[in-house]
Amino acid sequence: MYPADCKYTKDHEWIKVEGGVGRVGITDFAQKQLGDVVYLDLPQVGRALKQGDAFGTVESVKAVSELYSPVSGEVVAVNTALADHPETVNKDPHGSWLVEIRLSAPAEMDGLLAVADYSDLVK
Repeated sequence: MYPADCKYTKDHEWIKVEGGVGRVGITDFAQKQLGDVVYLDLPQVGRALKQGDAFGTVESVKAVSELYSPVSGEVVAVNTALADHPETVNKDPHGSWLVEIRLSAPAEMDGLLAVADYSDLVK
């Protein structure tokens, strides 16, 4: 259910890093807890983030929740297609990335959860 090539946060974000850039999204567990996603407020390209910073919000029929950066770095891309189709996050949470971040402190990845640890967390 959770891709093994991703790392996970206790706040239910995932990150998949390739070439020093990480794609970030929310987990299947998070989207199920939220219910139908109706709006995403995402940052602008160029924004600098520190690990744990709130970088946006996800609004569902149940609640508005903050999104937290799993790593420090610069936002280099935002998935603008989600502006018109935020429900895509519910249909494919691990394929629907929110932002791409160029990592400034790659060692922070060591502190994130591997798939087995995250799966245990959400049981």
